[in-house]
Amino acid sequence: MSEIKNKVVAITGASSGIGEATARLLAEKGASVLLGARRTERLEALANEINANGGKAAFAKLDVTDAQNMQEFVDYAIAQFGKLDVLFSNAGVMPLSMMASRKTDEWNRMIDVNIRGVLNGINAALPVFEKQGSGHFINTASIGAHLVVPTGAVYCATKYAVWAISEGLRQESETTRVTTICPGVVETELGNDITEEASKNALKEFRKTSLSPDAIARGVAYAIEQPKDVDVNELIIRPTISVF
Repeated sequence: MSEIKNKVVAITGASSGIGEATARLLAEKGASVLLGARRTERLEALANEINANGGKAAFAKLDVTDAQNMQEFVDYAIAQFGKLDVLFSNAGVMPLSMMASRKTDEWNRMIDVNIRGVLNGINAALPVFEKQGSGHFINTASIGAHLVVPTGAVYCATKYAVWAISEGLRQESETTRVTTICPGVVETELGNDITEEASKNALKEFRKTSLSPDAIARGVAYAIEQPKDVDVNELIIRPTISVF
């Protein structure tokens, strides 16, 4: 029997891209999925699709920067499905820009979503996992957690932080599994909020060779489906042709 079957997985950033692809795949493998994001119309459509295909899905509006909202999201997973086995903190933003552009509002947005969002998820779910003696955090970092590129200083810093937080949490817990997913270039909506034209064009060029979100979803599934005594700590997934 698959280790995924009958597990309850809450996914942030589930309205598109990696989160959406992961929700579909895990539901196909027998997991119950709770979908969270701000765009509820997309969540509703995805949940309806999964349920119509014989899976189990629910959804809730979620702003990961709001600690109370995150707590409500975790509580809703338990109320809806009776437990929570995995929290996949996948929500993220990437408005790339040169430091000299001094786009401080965008810097703060990346810090709030990419770092505080992950911390809010840990704060909400860790007591649940500790009480039940098991659980699994999966946090989306990036290849940017391992290298820094021009226009990506702040974004890469937030992903370094996700890596460090995940590794520290892993060392502290003997019962909760922690996985950091580090995608390379993937064809998603990430970066659609770039306001600096040169950075937008550079990302478009970089994405000429991209993975599909399904490739990352399979990595998430791999980490979840391992036996409970196996903790896959980090997965770096990038196109074969990729230099970075």
